[in-house]
Amino acid sequence: MLKKIQQWRGKETSGNYSKEDILQMPVPEHIAIIMDGNGRWAQKRALPRIAGHHEGMKTVRKITISANELGVKALTMYAFSTENWKRPKMEVEYLMKLPEEFLSTFLPELVEKNVKVQLMGNRDAIPNHTLNAVDKAIEETKHNTGLTLNFALNYGSRDEIVHAVRNIVDDVKNGKIIESEINESLFSGYLYSHALPDPDLLIRTSGELRLSNFMLWQLAYTEFYFSDVLWPDFSEQELYRAIATFQKRGRRFGGI
Repeated sequence: MLKKIQQWRGKETSGNYSKEDILQMPVPEHIAIIMDGNGRWAQKRALPRIAGHHEGMKTVRKITISANELGVKALTMYAFSTENWKRPKMEVEYLMKLPEEFLSTFLPELVEKNVKVQLMGNRDAIPNHTLNAVDKAIEETKHNTGLTLNFALNYGSRDEIVHAVRNIVDDVKNGKIIESEINESLFSGYLYSHALPDPDLLIRTSGELRLSNFMLWQLAYTEFYFSDVLWPDFSEQELYRAIATFQKRGRRFGGI
């Protein structure tokens, strides 16, 4: 059990890696990241929590560009959960401004790098100014064919699953599908992430060992990597280390 926890934390892979090292073996097609530790990063420096979120935004840009260069096809970032509304009002308001700030600053670079922006989550409670910024980025990158940068915003996996069940029930009632057609594949098509493959690798930063209501259905056969590094300090080298760990594991999907 100790060895398995060490593997989850990435302890079985040490040393430094180059992009060329990582490209010697297949890279994960879809990486999902729980970006944790912004507040603690700020508190360690006697700064307000929002300073950590601002610094974390820079890390999103850095890791997105690095993943794109490695040929990763999809990168899902857990930006704001359905539970994050419980945080102080000032912090929530700042978090809802971050997508505008990020995209207004980095959208030209994302377009240049052939990155496609998507949104995954319940749009109903997201402020219009946030949605307008995200929708503008989605529209301007819709024809891009490189990495898909998928922001999980106002996202909760239980909410997603309930939403899918309700829509399936409605479609059965309306005769769009019949009950016997319901299977795992059909159900996945009703999730917010229906356009993406399930993640191959989940990374969570800051040392926490939990999923926090993130992609519970989609992570059934995902490899987990937990890093002690706080998100604003998560570097390209940390990403390489996580992928190198993934590359050393055997994925049997229930087989032998």
